[in-house]
Amino acid sequence: MAKGKTTVYFCQSCGYESAKWMGQCPGCREWNTFVEEQMDKKSVRPSGKRREAPSEPQPLSAICLSDEKRLSTDIKELDRVLGGGIVKGSLILVGGDPGIGKSTLLLQVCRNLSQKGCAILYISGEESLQQIKLRADRIGEFSDSLKLLCETNLDEIKEVIDRRRPQIVVVDSIQTMYQEEIASAPGSVSQVRESTGVFLQIAKGMGITVFVVGHVTKEGVVAGPRVLEHMVDTVLYFEGDRHESYRILRGVKNRFGSTNEIGVFEMQETGLSEVENPSEYMLSGKPAGASGSVVACSMEGTRPILLEIQALVCHSYFNNPRRTATGTDYNRVSLLMAVLEKRLGMQLSDCDAYVNIAGGIRMNEPAIDLGIVLAIISSKTDCIIEDNTICFGEVGLSGEVRGVSMAEQRVQEARKLGFQKCILPQVCKEALSHMDGIRLIGVRNVKEAWEAIRQPFSAGT
Repeated sequence: MAKGKTTVYFCQSCGYESAKWMGQCPGCREWNTFVEEQMDKKSVRPSGKRREAPSEPQPLSAICLSDEKRLSTDIKELDRVLGGGIVKGSLILVGGDPGIGKSTLLLQVCRNLSQKGCAILYISGEESLQQIKLRADRIGEFSDSLKLLCETNLDEIKEVIDRRRPQIVVVDSIQTMYQEEIASAPGSVSQVRESTGVFLQIAKGMGITVFVVGHVTKEGVVAGPRVLEHMVDTVLYFEGDRHESYRILRGVKNRFGSTNEIGVFEMQETGLSEVENPSEYMLSGKPAGASGSVVACSMEGTRPILLEIQALVCHSYFNNPRRTATGTDYNRVSLLMAVLEKRLGMQLSDCDAYVNIAGGIRMNEPAIDLGIVLAIISSKTDCIIEDNTICFGEVGLSGEVRGVSMAEQRVQEARKLGFQKCILPQVCKEALSHMDGIRLIGVRNVKEAWEAIRQPFSAGT
């Protein structure tokens, strides 16, 4: 071992540090996540200048708030996910699979902001200047206020930022950045953690908004220690199949706005274009007069999204029937099928069952339980649910249909898209007695929901 260095073990999931290897991490309880890294024995000095005097605590009443105007990116879907625009001095992490469109979206943001006269520094550790130029030419014309820099050394990057003082900094990607004081390779746990700490000091100390691109693991989370997500102000995930045209931008953390907001984009030759009406986009291509298909409503943040739930139930010729769930939780589907067997006496133990949320979007909200149940019943009994019908509601283990939040927004979205009937929990129907233009069918349990689709015009109103 080289003199002046010591061996340290880091957990790849949470960043827990240990002097020896352990099978299970004491911090996150994950197994076989420790990796060995070489660290200098000398302490790494914190970046930035040392204050002349220590900070003094202040009372809450002495702190003044200033209403800072958010900076719009001119991309409405992105502004929605960010909570209304970019906050000055924020650190934003953008994660997603390779080729999903992270760099393309950020380059479009740089183009819009540069045309407003904002000073932007785009730092790339993966692509050359010529590669960025080729992608930029497909997007459109850029202002000279956008500067490009190909560098991975953090010391060099800090000097450029100190000299240029840009308003926006884009780092693509955080796994390529490194500090010379740390002996481990770029992309390691310690390098990613320390590099993020440097950009956090730049964002908060200089008031510069920093966008950081992060690679994801096979589990779909940002590679590196979990503390990386705790350090940043906002975490955005790009979802979707890179071979498909749609893209979902989901906010899983936001200190300046609501979480779990989504933005829908479509990948085109000129970059990512916004999908202004995601519900209409998700329902495009829905078959007419087919059993096992129903439209449900899910809330993503403050936005109601209508989606098609499909189910295919058929007799199984295997000892263990196949069960598949695409776009939703597999265990939740198995639970709902058990409820139907117990509460309705529907024989499903000898059937293969396939449940799919059309469009490739993933939804886990409990309000789509009723849609999954009705789709399974429709496929099993070969009963066609009318195309002008929508449903939402949470289903419990006793077969009861429970109320969900923001029912009025869901019904208004359905009415706006031309739906004439809505199957919803009875408690939600009682609260929406003033709603006109759409027929509300309140149900208390899955048996009443079954009756509603078998005899839709004779169900309780």
